[in-house]
This record gives sequence, C-alpha cells and structure tokens, in this order.
Amino acid sequence: MRTGSPRSSAAARRVAGRRAADRRAQARRIAPFVLAALVSSFLVACGGSSSSSSGASASNLPTKIGKGEGTLNVIAWEGYTQPQWVKPFEQQTGCQVNAKYAGSSDEMVTLMRQGGDSQYDLVSASGDASLRLIRGHDVTAVNVNLIPDWKNFIPQLQSPPHNTVNGVHYGISLQWGPNTLLYNIHKVTPAPTSWSTIYNSKYRGEITVPDNPIQIADAALYLSKTNPSLGITNPYELTMPQLDAAVSLLKQQRPMIVKYWALASDEIDLFKNGNAVVGASWPYQTNTLQTAHVPVKDLIPQEGATGWADTWMLATHAKHPNCAYMWMKWVSTPKVQAQQAISFGETPANKLACSYMDQIQKGSCAQYHANAPASYFNSIRFWQTPTSDCGNGKTDCTDYNVWQQKWTEMKG
Repeated sequence: MRTGSPRSSAAARRVAGRRAADRRAQARRIAPFVLAALVSSFLVACGGSSSSSSGASASNLPTKIGKGEGTLNVIAWEGYTQPQWVKPFEQQTGCQVNAKYAGSSDEMVTLMRQGGDSQYDLVSASGDASLRLIRGHDVTAVNVNLIPDWKNFIPQLQSPPHNTVNGVHYGISLQWGPNTLLYNIHKVTPAPTSWSTIYNSKYRGEITVPDNPIQIADAALYLSKTNPSLGITNPYELTMPQLDAAVSLLKQQRPMIVKYWALASDEIDLFKNGNAVVGASWPYQTNTLQTAHVPVKDLIPQEGATGWADTWMLATHAKHPNCAYMWMKWVSTPKVQAQQAISFGETPANKLACSYMDQIQKGSCAQYHANAPASYFNSIRFWQTPTSDCGNGKTDCTDYNVWQQKWTEMKG
C-alpha cells in the first residue's frame, strides 16, 4: 500500500478493537529461520517441483498445492490481514499468519532484499515495487492455474504489466484503487476540489502526505494539468526538467507539512488529534476515521488521481510456499475479496465479488466501482516504476534511483 487511491470509500463499519489488532499485527516480528532447511522444505512443499528462480517458466512451476507447513509470514499493507478473513483461513488450513506491516513500497523492497525473501513468504506489492522485486529476483513465478478464481478477475488484472513479464506471472492481483484527498470538513472550507489544497499556505503546518518517493508522481500529475507547458504526459515518465519542476513544487510544500506519514495509522492519529486537517491519503484512513466519528471526507480531485494495483507475490526462497498458495487462493475468492474491499475501501480484482459486497453493505459494489466499465480503471494513473525509458522511443527519462535521491534531498 502504498500510497494508494481508490484505496477508497467510507462506510466500513469497523469494530473499535480493530485498530488495536492492527497495532498488534504491526508489532509482530518474524523470527529468523534455519537456512539449511530452505531447499528441502521448498521441494517438499511444491511436490518435488521447484520455482526457486525468479526466471522460472511454466514448465517448472508446482502443479498442485501440497500440505500446509503451518506458518505463513507476510509483508503487507496495513489493513490487509484483518481477523475477519485471517482467522477463517487459519482454521481451514492450519497456516498461522504472521504479518509485518510496511509503510511504503520502498520498505517492502528493502525488507525483501535484506534476506527477507527467505524470512517472508509473500509480499503485497504495489505497482511501483513489483517490477523492482521481479528484476531483483526477490520473487518467483507462480502458477495461476492453482488459483481457481484467477479466471474471474477483470481482464486488466489477469496479466497486468506490473506483475506479468513475457507471459510469466509473478503474482496474483488483489485489489486496486486511487489515491484520495482527505480533509476535515469543519477546518477545510469551502470543500476542496483540487490537489492545490495540499500546496496551499493557508493550511501551513496542518498538511500531511506519504513519506514515499512515488509522491513525486502526484505532484507531476497536478502539474500536467496546471502547467501544460511542461509537457508532462505520464507522471511516471519524467525528463530531468519535468522531475525538477515536480520536486520544486514539493520543496514549496515542505514547510507546510506537519508530518510525512509512513503507516496509515500515522495519518489516522494526525487527523484524530487535530494536528492535520488535509492530506493525501487512502480510503482506508477515511473509513477508520469516519467510524471513529472524526469529521472527514475524501475525494478524487479534478486533476485526477494516481492509484495502485496490488499483487500478492511469492518470495523466491519462501519457506512455506504451500501456505502461500493457499493464502493466494483464499484471498482471491469472491467473499474474501468483498470483505477486504469494504474493510479497506478499495476495489476487488474478482468480478464475482460484487454480489457479496452488496450483501455485506448495500450499494457498496457501485460505491467502490466494482462494476464500473473498463474506462474507469483506465482513467487512473496506476503506479509504475520510473525508468529511463520514456515510452516514446527516447531514454532520457529519470529512473527510480533518481527519484529516491531527489525525494531525500527535498525532505533534507
């Protein structure tokens, strides 16, 4: 998660104890494992077939899901491992879920690269991290045929470019949505319609945005509408002058920021305490705050929004691949997709989740755009990893390393 977008919607009626459960899950730390058991456990788990190389092809992927190993260690966005769907999974499979919440895509990549691909089994990567994990051989190919509901996903998320390379699937799509503008309805008046609100000195010291280099894309998207002379057509494909313009806007915003938030719960606390009145957010925060009776709303501003499409990706050296496949199978089912969509405020990948959503919360299918036409999905500028390839035959765009450097300098 990412900064995300229709990580949207309000109206998830979350019980008061859920925040505490989130914090307990966040505090978990997964113990290191014995390296010597890696190879043998992986081969047994996959029924003798190995997909330990991220260059795996369809010919050496597992053909069935074996017996669960009893444990599943995941890196997840906050709110992605709620008891509502975790406990039934544990009861049915015997796989105990241990979750480590990450506050950004960068943190997910770092965790996976610092030996995490043997410490964790799955990671819920967004589009700005998934290709980095694939190229870094941190995740391995998966057999989508072992996930029956994959065939019920919307076409755009069956083989999307952020998790499918040369026809090889490196994960199972999950949920998607846009990044939203969150505001306190009593403190931000009139109601905002533009992203300009988070750059407005009127709210100096009361603005919060994600601590994430991909936030540069949000600034670039805003500039593409408000300063067309820059020639920005894709907020993730920026030449150096375009990148500098986006970073300059963020530097102007810097003194107005009360805090750059890492975890969703950080932003929730800022709005609860009255320290922030407006910010870039996910619908998850809106849902949680409204349930706690904090007077907030969110919207997609007139300039549009960036967004995320998340993928459960299997670690190259996962020690519990059977439990991992069981989890991917479980969270792909319509009912669980519906539960997560309403709880978090995002849109499911599974088309069949719609009826379950309306059973849980009347009208939620349409509210979360789960039945929207392809044009809605295509209107969101989903996260992608910036590269030097500008998509127009030129290679003078800035890659993610430059974005990270610029973000660090800007905050400095």
